[in-house]
Amino acid sequence: MKQNCTHTTLPKFSFIFMFLINILTDSSIGMTSISLISNSKAVLMGYLEDELSEVKKLCEHVVAGTKLVSCVRTMVRVEIKKTVHKTITVCAQFPEDYPNSPLLFELKSKTLSDKLLVGLTRICEQEGKKLLGKSQILPLLKFVRKFIDENSLICCYDEINALKLILSGKDQLKLKQKSSTVVLKVYNEEYYLIGRVMVPDNYPSTAVDIQQVETNFTTPFYTHMIAQAKEIARRCVEAPLHPKPNAAPFVPIPSMEKTLLFLIDCVKRLPFEECPFCTEKCFPSDAKQLLERDPNSPNHIERVYCGHVFHQGCLLEFMKQPPFGNKKCAKCGAKLYHFKWSQSDKKAEARWAHEQARDRELQEVSDFLK
Repeated sequence: MKQNCTHTTLPKFSFIFMFLINILTDSSIGMTSISLISNSKAVLMGYLEDELSEVKKLCEHVVAGTKLVSCVRTMVRVEIKKTVHKTITVCAQFPEDYPNSPLLFELKSKTLSDKLLVGLTRICEQEGKKLLGKSQILPLLKFVRKFIDENSLICCYDEINALKLILSGKDQLKLKQKSSTVVLKVYNEEYYLIGRVMVPDNYPSTAVDIQQVETNFTTPFYTHMIAQAKEIARRCVEAPLHPKPNAAPFVPIPSMEKTLLFLIDCVKRLPFEECPFCTEKCFPSDAKQLLERDPNSPNHIERVYCGHVFHQGCLLEFMKQPPFGNKKCAKCGAKLYHFKWSQSDKKAEARWAHEQARDRELQEVSDFLK
């Protein structure tokens, strides 16, 4: 009976023994996997520490115009500055499996357009995918700095987009980033204006400069359009000599959109302007042959102080006729001023009376001879 009992208990002990062996084997595998994971994390953390140390040493020396605000595991914050208005702040964070995953980052700026930053962020994300498994912070900062250097018109991004929405037909707005210029081409039937606008490096604190303007408008209108456009640009950046009482401190504003809007309006509006007296278009449809360029011709087009246009003959004839004093524009009601009419009201009335008397004398002589 004892032997039978011994034989019956052996299988039980062997089963328990095998069970314990399996447990020990499984736990060793678990411990091995845990140690591998911890080792890989340690490697990644060591890699991250090395990159942070590299950024601290090289960032401000390798990437021009950078200021390292913070450089810790949780976030790297760097300010990239070319001018006051061309400054971008890069905020970067590290994912868990960095550098095998792209860097998480955000671009901020107090002066540049939000739409521009969104587009630049997408481009940077595409560049980051090319750097998987490598250091990504310094290449990202170099890429952003290169973008600022090669795109000098980023400070007027919103203005350029607004102007493009206004243009129509053959009109063009070409950007030349290397020379920091914008070429404007505006057409209205036979009339056109082509000009180059220089955007300074510290825009919008400094006004845009209009250069190399070509147009087939007459010289007086060409002179007026360019002079007025430059005056509009100047007022955007220079404080008035006599500010209004209790006015807020002057702050420069962007000048490109306002300046070019004025030039576009001139080209689109003037060819359809009618003379208020003869109700005919002042500008002929054929600019090459019919546009009167003789300043002494009655059909020569004159612009008065309020901005409306007249035929010279119609304007002078109107100014010579009574009632004298406070002659007003037939379109806007503003008082008429023109440099070709400098006579005082009394003198003009005296001349008109003299002409009337002479006409009566001639009429009397003519009646007597009949």
